[in-house]
Amino acid sequence: MGVNKLFAISTIFLVLSLPFATSQEVENEEDFSYLSGTATGPENWGNIRVEWAACGNGQMQSPIDLSDRTVQILPQLGELGGSYKPSNAVLKNRGHDIKLEWEGEAGGIRINGTEYSLKQVHWHSPSEHTINGRRYSLEAHLVHLSADNKIAVVGILYKIGRPDSFLAELEKYIKKISDVPEGEVVVGVVNPRRIKWESTNYYRYMGSLTVPPCTEGVVWSVIDKVETVSKRQVDLLREAVDDDAEMNARPIQLTNGRPIGFYRPKKFRY
Repeated sequence: MGVNKLFAISTIFLVLSLPFATSQEVENEEDFSYLSGTATGPENWGNIRVEWAACGNGQMQSPIDLSDRTVQILPQLGELGGSYKPSNAVLKNRGHDIKLEWEGEAGGIRINGTEYSLKQVHWHSPSEHTINGRRYSLEAHLVHLSADNKIAVVGILYKIGRPDSFLAELEKYIKKISDVPEGEVVVGVVNPRRIKWESTNYYRYMGSLTVPPCTEGVVWSVIDKVETVSKRQVDLLREAVDDDAEMNARPIQLTNGRPIGFYRPKKFRY
């Protein structure tokens, strides 16, 4: 058996055998901030509460740099197909970010035989993950839960360019809860299919929540193609949240030898 094939098989085994996250991210940022060098900054999250210890001592933390030097192409991962459907949603200002939460069944994705239902999407600016050391202007996180509350997140990166059509639909609602602590507004029926990613290729690794409690065991799938968003849309998201969260990206974490897979269809061989 070749070294690459052996590595690929061992990588898949590790991804399947690691524990999965079951704790939800904190809903407001009263006790933490994104201001480095402060008592509540990212480097101190693990010291603020006992239940947040993983933020400081975890070995599988997110976000990470997705480097071509460390990824292994794994066609065995299969396509990341989402079977989403429209459902009622509410837009919330959590102080540290803006979150759109579906109240009904909004469909989901299937990973390694497990069904994950879409629960919410929120945004970080600048992006939390980097690709080959490059950080982008925005990152959307589509958060999914399985029946036993395991977490799977799809990450989509954006660079400044043409406006994002999904955010365009939400702009008037974002303005309504701008600078409103714990503010929320009913949006009505929202179709998750409007959140588009135009690539079947993605990175896969096991990581954590990127906000406290930084629980590990999250299945991450980060789309490789960078989408576009307008500067005005990014500014709108930043201005809506608290001043200390306008730049709400957690610093890059160590990979600590974790395998990082990359899926692309077999037909794309170079």
